[in-house]
Amino acid sequence: MISGTIEAGRWNALNRGGGPFTDHRFLQALHAAGCLADTSGWHALPVQARPGLAPTWLKHHSHGEFVFDHLWADAAHRAGMHWFPKLVVAVPLTPVPGPRLLADDDAGRAQLVELLEHQVAEHHASSCAINFCDRQDQATLDRMPNWLARSGWQFHWHNRGWRDFDDFLGSLRHKPRKNIRRERRLAADHGWHYRWVDGCGISEDELSLLDRCYQTTFMLYGNLPLLNREFFRLSAESFGKNFLACIAANDSGDRAAAIFWRDDRRLYGRYWGALEETRDVHFETCYYQGIEYCIEHGLEAFEPGAQGEHKIRRGFTPVATRSYHYIVHPGLREGIRRWLEMENRALVHYREQLEDLIPYR
Repeated sequence: MISGTIEAGRWNALNRGGGPFTDHRFLQALHAAGCLADTSGWHALPVQARPGLAPTWLKHHSHGEFVFDHLWADAAHRAGMHWFPKLVVAVPLTPVPGPRLLADDDAGRAQLVELLEHQVAEHHASSCAINFCDRQDQATLDRMPNWLARSGWQFHWHNRGWRDFDDFLGSLRHKPRKNIRRERRLAADHGWHYRWVDGCGISEDELSLLDRCYQTTFMLYGNLPLLNREFFRLSAESFGKNFLACIAANDSGDRAAAIFWRDDRRLYGRYWGALEETRDVHFETCYYQGIEYCIEHGLEAFEPGAQGEHKIRRGFTPVATRSYHYIVHPGLREGIRRWLEMENRALVHYREQLEDLIPYR
């Protein structure tokens, strides 16, 4: 159990404003709903010490992490070394940056890193990854020997104090503004309409819809749907108004939904599902409705999930992410270090190319 053996108040006190996904309630909902059973491949191994704790997992696969190490696993295998098991410090299925070393100060975070290295040896693991770290974790890990930094890009929307959606559109160049208006018109065709519900007001039928949409879309694309209706129910119950769903309906009834969390500053788009093919409804439900929600409620930013440069022309801009990797075998570590240097050069070039896609005037 990742959080059930740790008192919720202590856990959240160390979360240092890290948002909903390192909140005790989110991790406990995953556990209580059976989403992280042994068959999921996420074996809870929380590292605890006097100064803090880290949500740690022993894993025999790389699914659900969003920091992709498949090439590293292949290189280890071809060299006659094992890559699994490995340790991962992360929020399962959730590529949202935030605190991973939950401690009050740098010294406490450094002690947790040392404990993680001991855990790697104790469990005969090949490595440890700390994924989607916040800046405080980065400051600690940048000073730790033998930990390799890896960068990535996500695409977030940032509120510039717009009065409404039209005011936001007015800040865009002509072509992306025209494209967004067209997509929104198409998303309203054939009687499509949208409504928001939160965890305080969601009905049993709406919870069932979230589950059916999620299960249908995940299986359609060949992904393993680890979440379930009980997880959504527990999340709605424990997060209340900070658990949200935007539901899309037409004459046939409710047909699609996007699931969000929020805190006092940000909206987080997490899961999308539909019972029929709905390209423009997807963009409306997952992106444009979220932007409108942020403007209406005065939120600073909207994080719609990992990857997807198609988000840029819809108003989202590149934001750097960082993970850190401790590799036991010195030869493999050196090979991955060189690989990361090449990847980082490619990512810098990629970011330069993205500049031409940013839609703001």
